[in-house]
Amino acid sequence: MASVTDPSPSHSATQLSSSKTAPTHFLLRRLHSLTGILFGGYLIVHLVVNATLAQGAKPDDIYQAQVNKIHSLPLLNLIEWVFIYLPILYHTVYGIWITVTGQPNVGQYPFSKNIFYFFQRLTALILMLFIAFHIFAMKGLLGDALVFDPAHATFTATRSLTANWAIEFVVYPLGILCACYHLANGFWTAAITWGLTISRGAQKRWGLVCFGLFLMTFAFGMTAWLSVVLHPNPLK
Repeated sequence: MASVTDPSPSHSATQLSSSKTAPTHFLLRRLHSLTGILFGGYLIVHLVVNATLAQGAKPDDIYQAQVNKIHSLPLLNLIEWVFIYLPILYHTVYGIWITVTGQPNVGQYPFSKNIFYFFQRLTALILMLFIAFHIFAMKGLLGDALVFDPAHATFTATRSLTANWAIEFVVYPLGILCACYHLANGFWTAAITWGLTISRGAQKRWGLVCFGLFLMTFAFGMTAWLSVVLHPNPLK
């Protein structure tokens, strides 16, 4: 996502405190990247499945069928905690530490890599709040109108998203945008973290792929959102 043609400033966005060069930080940073990749993969699947809401509530409801497949998996709670909740928790906690100790310096160094870094951290904060709201709402911790029932997936998902105008037109569109940006830019930086894109040319080519990933996932997310906005009252 970020341009690799800008010069790197002496206080660039990726320059953190000297203590981060320790082996402990190296391992923690790799684990942060790995958990981000895991969550990114889950997010892609989640958005693709949600996009099937565009079909609407019909006898052969595709969205309901996909939800049924997911909830029929053995040891679903264990899978959710190992591959979704725990990775998100670690990625969030360590990401907050990176945000607190980082030095974007966008005003002093308005290079694209610094700007992308700044928005990566900003979307992380917004996404943290959005994920917490989404999970608590779907689990019924914020009121019965927001709870998600897998047995009536299309109806309850639509009911939750259209509970009020702020949720429908602010919370979810903003959450989708931040999630897709954070995912795409995170995949771009992950390739550097793991030494897969060393040269500027490789980083630029991978950046184009990640930009395509952003467009694709955002299209999936907005397809689900628009389908709910245009058809707010599916049959139960």
